Amino acid sequence: MNPQDTPAHRYQDDEISLVDLAKILVKRWKALVVIFLVVVLAALAYALLTPRTYSYTSIYSVAEEEPGEALESPNAMVAKARNLYLGPETRKLLENEALESLPFDVKIDNPEETLLVTLSSEANEADEKIVAELHEGILGRLQEGQQSLVERRKQAMQRQLESAQSALESAQQSESMGAAEVVAGTMERIAELEASFAELREGEISQTAVQSLNATGTSRSLILALGIVLGGMLAVIGAFFLQFVSLVRDSLKDAG
Repeated sequence: MNPQDTPAHRYQDDEISLVDLAKILVKRWKALVVIFLVVVLAALAYALLTPRTYSYTSIYSVAEEEPGEALESPNAMVAKARNLYLGPETRKLLENEALESLPFDVKIDNPEETLLVTLSSEANEADEKIVAELHEGILGRLQEGQQSLVERRKQAMQRQLESAQSALESAQQSESMGAAEVVAGTMERIAELEASFAELREGEISQTAVQSLNATGTSRSLILALGIVLGGMLAVIGAFFLQFVSLVRDSLKDAG
């Protein structure tokens, strides 16, 4: 048997050393550079041409009966905004802007342990105007409902105050033995009502569709970094593939 036909010899012929791999990369350096540059430039173009997305946040401060105590539960306001206000305001905006659908969503929430209702949307800078318009519509409805509650509360307190003042006048004119106690109790009640009236705070729009300082989503630098890594991998794979194609072509020529 010819020694060159032994399995061991054929295995040695088929082995590819690191030196052989390095030779292939050096031989195909032009392909390496071209593939790498194409992938990196494509990643760079994607990063630059893709519109940057920002977070837009609106904040409404809930009306307070007294410091730290909401006139209306923030969770109830969130439920109203989601189920009663968001739909009509969205339909109105779509009609005004001649749009089929909004390119963003609106998240309505109550941050834990706060008397705030927040509206947040992630959108491109080009859509900032319609984001602000939708947020303003929802905030306007929230404020309108809050103002109505505050007015009703003020009216109720005003009636109670007038009633207490009337009772005080009657007690002061009375000559009965318990009149002094009635006067003292009524004056205390009047003081409480006046304090409550003074502490009543209306709700207010704290900010409307304020853009975040930094863009959301995948950053351009990360996209470029991934492009560099991918470009390097594809360049190496491409060089080996071109070498394989070249060897197959040569083999076919020899066989012919």
